[in-house]
Amino acid sequence: MAVVSSSSSGAPISFSGLGSGLNTSEIISALLGVERTPITRLGNEQTAIEGREQQLGSLESSLMQLTFDAQELGSPALFNTSQSVTSSDPTRVAATSTAGAAVGGYEVEVIQLANSGQRTFTFKSPGAADKLTIDGREIEVAAGAKVADLVTTINADPNATVYAAAVGEETIVLSTRETGASGAGFIAVSDPGGTLTEQAGLAKEGRDAEYKLDGVAATAKTNKLAGAIPGVTLELKALTTVTGPVTVEVQPPGPNVSTIVGQVQAFVTLYNSTVGSLNTQLTTKPPAAPHTSTELQTGTLFGDFELSSLRDGMRQTIYAAGAELPATMASLADIGVSTGAPSKGAPSQSALEGQLTLDTAKLESALAANPVGVEKVLQSFSKSFLKFVNASAGPGGTLEARKTDESEQVTQLGRRIDLMNEMLAVRQKTLEAEFAAMEKVVSQNQAQSAWLSTQLASLLTSSASSSSSSSSSGG
Repeated sequence: MAVVSSSSSGAPISFSGLGSGLNTSEIISALLGVERTPITRLGNEQTAIEGREQQLGSLESSLMQLTFDAQELGSPALFNTSQSVTSSDPTRVAATSTAGAAVGGYEVEVIQLANSGQRTFTFKSPGAADKLTIDGREIEVAAGAKVADLVTTINADPNATVYAAAVGEETIVLSTRETGASGAGFIAVSDPGGTLTEQAGLAKEGRDAEYKLDGVAATAKTNKLAGAIPGVTLELKALTTVTGPVTVEVQPPGPNVSTIVGQVQAFVTLYNSTVGSLNTQLTTKPPAAPHTSTELQTGTLFGDFELSSLRDGMRQTIYAAGAELPATMASLADIGVSTGAPSKGAPSQSALEGQLTLDTAKLESALAANPVGVEKVLQSFSKSFLKFVNASAGPGGTLEARKTDESEQVTQLGRRIDLMNEMLAVRQKTLEAEFAAMEKVVSQNQAQSAWLSTQLASLLTSSASSSSSSSSSGG
């Protein structure tokens, strides 16, 4: 990148006017400085063009990203149908949709949660190797084993019927791996070696979940009910005997409102960011007397006609009615996207700048009343917006053509600058040679003048001596 420079190019001048008394180094530097002015001017022009090229590239990138978001608005996948299932108290009864859920409202009462059977044992580290059986599965216990060792052995067995948990160093609790009513003969432990001794009175039988669905009592072995409501999975989490029944609502299949609103909001946010960047470039004036690279690259797109037209055209697409769409739902403005609600006073600064706002309530209402109409509006807008913006920012668009032109100008200026620097280097050597020759002539003249002065002084001295001798002889 070229910058403003006043230093001379080529080898440094290493002499001064020894004979003439002139500072020839400064004279040559001044002469070259004047002749370097056009090079400096071209370098500044090159820097400004490079800055404009970079700024165009940045805007092009932002616009392309915006087209990706606009394309998502027109994607049929955005309106894929799904069923919404909600619970009035998901901390007690959670509900999720699987497929083809039965539409309607349901009341769920949780009377009892399903749990596993448990037995508690005192653990005594065996002095010799021991073998014990739990529900018919034999487990070996090494001599000196600790309660943690036995817990690890039981839990690592994929075919075991129980889980083990240590409570301190001398107590172990065994629980069935499945919830549900277990009956009296659960977790049968045989241990002749005495490693485990059951603690009396602490056994707990496994229980089924007990619940009512719309007043009809039912039981289940687990707290996750896959068939109570067709197409819905219920998860019982807490009793409702005090708080009352939990209401589960199953909505008809339809587009996901929150997903659609989120996608529209994402487009609006990126649109505003992109328009903000455009406005910044269009309204930033270049400095009156730029000197640095940053100053030379500031304001290069100020008032740019093409970018102004692009910004204004993008704004018009928000209000443009889609082809063959009803007047009541034909543009983004009809579903809540606009530059803000009109007011009695002056328009807001964001509205003047073309910034968009999303009326979420209006969009949600439109989706509830006419989801097909909203889908057609978004698809029509997406198509027209992409066509308009891609003409400028897409592959082969006008911005790409401008960047190519700017790049070629930078290259051409670089070649001219290199050629002029080469010519200036030759000029410097020529001036140095000319001044050196002048100094040589001046030095020679000074030497000859000094010799003549010496000879003249010698003649005068000789003549004076001769006159003095003649006067003495005559006397």
